[in-house]
Amino acid sequence: MKIIMIGQAAEHEDELRSGLDSPHPIVSWPRETANSASHDAEIEPDDVVITLRWFREDRDVPPFRLLHVPGAGLDGVDLAALHPETMVANVFEHEIPIAEFVLARLLEWEIRAATMQAAFTSADWPEQYRHRTPHGEIHGKTLGIIGYGRIGRAIAARAAVFGVQVAAVDDFAIPDDVAELLPTESLPELLARSDYVVVACPLTPETTGLIDAAALATMPSHAVLVNISRAPIINEDALYAALREKRIGGAILDVWYRYPTTSDDVVAPATQPFWDLPNAWCTPHSSAWTHQLPHRRYAVIADNINRLVAGQPPRNLVRARSAR
Repeated sequence: MKIIMIGQAAEHEDELRSGLDSPHPIVSWPRETANSASHDAEIEPDDVVITLRWFREDRDVPPFRLLHVPGAGLDGVDLAALHPETMVANVFEHEIPIAEFVLARLLEWEIRAATMQAAFTSADWPEQYRHRTPHGEIHGKTLGIIGYGRIGRAIAARAAVFGVQVAAVDDFAIPDDVAELLPTESLPELLARSDYVVVACPLTPETTGLIDAAALATMPSHAVLVNISRAPIINEDALYAALREKRIGGAILDVWYRYPTTSDDVVAPATQPFWDLPNAWCTPHSSAWTHQLPHRRYAVIADNINRLVAGQPPRNLVRARSAR
């Protein structure tokens, strides 16, 4: 068995090796090979492929043992293009940094400590002290979460500690003592009562464009929309118009509508220039990108490979091997 690491996954070979119980050949392929058949002849039935994306237009992919996505989202994988005998697994571990990111952004949205620090000077200290500008607080606000899975729960738990009231919409989540859980049909109600709304559901045909112009129109004029899931869940043009016209308070955007597909691809993150709007805080899909995350994720992936070698099923199995 060899392990094939494609694109960004190949940057984490050391983390993977440190968790393997026995040595295996590891090969690195460029990101482009996830979308072409250029290396298919090198794939053998017992191999493990680690990649965030997997598309094959000709749908004539040889069988291999396991496709392991080094993340949770499966919107970059064309499951129909995989051989029925290929298993698929994913990995989480990103809920911790994403939850910290969301709380940090919301706290900064209210407090504006960076702005206060940048304006501080010793020469103006007396006047600055006498004319301090009041800032906000998140205590007592309402946070609406769309999707109450691992990420949604991690955000809710941390927000509740700050005295935030949490409500979530999700048709499949298990209720807990942290958030008020509502069915998805109650989304308009959730949007109308929330000071902050976090999009934390997966991208599916059902959730694509879920937040459209009509949904944005139900939000209070001061409300802040946070997207750390997938950009197309929010209609791009509708969101830009709502922000530009200040029909909502703002948006915190860490995920985008377009990504580079090759190592030298130059592409704008969106058609609309959100980054030019003062009420849009834009970051480059970095909410989960901590020093610690790859160690946790590739420890899970290594454990799954160890389990395969031992004849045990992998954890986080999304698709089992088809019975023939």
